[in-house]
Amino acid sequence: MTDPDLSPAPSSGLWHGTTILTIRKDRKVVIAGDGQVSLGATVIKANAKKVRSIGRGDVIAGFAGATADAFTLFERLESKLEQYPGQLTRACVELAKDWRTDRYLRRLEAMMIVADKQVTLVLTGTGDVLEPEGGLMGIGSGGNFALAAAKALVDTSLSAEDIARKAMAIAAEICVYTNTKIVIEALESA
Repeated sequence: MTDPDLSPAPSSGLWHGTTILTIRKDRKVVIAGDGQVSLGATVIKANAKKVRSIGRGDVIAGFAGATADAFTLFERLESKLEQYPGQLTRACVELAKDWRTDRYLRRLEAMMIVADKQVTLVLTGTGDVLEPEGGLMGIGSGGNFALAAAKALVDTSLSAEDIARKAMAIAAEICVYTNTKIVIEALESA
């Protein structure tokens, strides 16, 4: 069960990364990602780092989709953050404009979740810059499984990081393109 926009056709030869989850709770925002990179039905790498701190360390980001495409987007977002320091929403809107209109960027197959102390955003190649409802969002092949689990856990006493770990573990049990080698980045929220 994969999202056709994020998973390769078996013959496409693209390396893909999958499940990313974000949670904003109790003055903390986390982005979690699994470590699996797949080429069609084959696991190429089990410990990829698809979540990282970018900019001056005041923004965290995670990607789902084609790995090389995502790294291109990370670089482009970092340059937009240099242009618009402290303005994550503006930097993301400018990146989305480029992504949608630039002939090269339009072909990139990835999605991103980015967050700073104030806002969490999801970016897509169709020009969408969306703020997730309730501070929760999942993307990638296991994103909906992780999101459903996080929604069930968010009203408990668990911390944002603990919810992310549990939700990602549940997604890994269900989605064959998600593993349990979880990387989490966190920021104190405003």
